[in-house]
Amino acid sequence: MNIRDLEYLIALSEHKHFRKAAESCFVSQPTLSGQIKKLEDELGVSLLERTSRRVLFTDAGLNLVAQAQKVLLEVKVLTELASQQGESMSGPLHIGFIPTVGPYLLPLIIPMFRESFPDLELFLHEAQTSQLTHLLEEGKLDCILLAAVKETESFIELPLYDEPMVVAVPDTHPWAEKTEMDMASLHGETLLMLGDGHCLRDQAMGFCFAAGANEDGRFKATSLETLRNMVAAGSGITLLPQLATPKERSRDGVCYIKVHDPIPTRLITLCYRPGSPLRTRYEKIATEIKDRMVMYFEQ
Repeated sequence: MNIRDLEYLIALSEHKHFRKAAESCFVSQPTLSGQIKKLEDELGVSLLERTSRRVLFTDAGLNLVAQAQKVLLEVKVLTELASQQGESMSGPLHIGFIPTVGPYLLPLIIPMFRESFPDLELFLHEAQTSQLTHLLEEGKLDCILLAAVKETESFIELPLYDEPMVVAVPDTHPWAEKTEMDMASLHGETLLMLGDGHCLRDQAMGFCFAAGANEDGRFKATSLETLRNMVAAGSGITLLPQLATPKERSRDGVCYIKVHDPIPTRLITLCYRPGSPLRTRYEKIATEIKDRMVMYFEQ
């Protein structure tokens, strides 16, 4: 038994398909199948039911998968410990980010990373909060950038910046000439929102419901760009995080209005696993991001 065998087993448990699992491990299907069979022979137990067209794991197989995930996570910790002996800001780094943060934050920080940490090899992964926290817990991601929510409480959270939200309205809307408004003005209004699974949806709805606004149940967007285009088409109004809006007050048929009393905000954080030996690395990255965002919001 070796580490690679455990990686094959976990890949098969995730893909439930020999060919797809083999492709994810960059080996041929016969190689992966042969190694799984070798693992069964070595352990003296059947890990899979081979009478079905689908890949079904036996109880013993499921138990071994769970234990293999723990073993690989510990191997990752050992690798991280070894990397501390050299340059702490070098080597691969797998960063996850949510769709309402990554597209707008990454263009601001990637050039900074390349300049400040040229020996870091970045691998970027976009997914929703629930999937990111699962991947971080399993050790498939090193750290994640997302809005602080209940799901991140079990990790170490490094605050990066507080991001205000603004009201976006069509340029034909009666509020289009406003530069500022208070949240109470949204009382009785109906707003377009993101679909389920986006943490920004819950955060924005919390502020809107507190102000007496409602959600437009006829439409749920899959992205901020879809929301923006719906507003531009005159289909409604919405809340957008400031980083996703242009510096201009109005552009492409959408006007952006600052909100106060209260200012709707979300806290963006960098999260990593407790006990990770790369704590110093994450703290340096967080400090660089915080400094960059202070400059951005002051512009």
